[in-house]
Amino acid sequence: MGTGRKFNKKPQTRPKKKPSERRRRVKTQKARLVERGMDADTVRKMDDKKVREALRRTA
Repeated sequence: MGTGRKFNKKPQTRPKKKPSERRRRVKTQKARLVERGMDADTVRKMDDKKVREALRRTA
């Protein structure tokens, strides 16, 4: 009997993604877009996918 993947799938091995950390990342990304000159109102209305896409374009 080996010690395969079945025993190695615990969150300690690879921690779960937390919603609060995701919101924090999106908040800092939006702040970065505002620093780079985008209008704060426009950035506030963007969804997360558009924010990441805009960051890629301005980098």
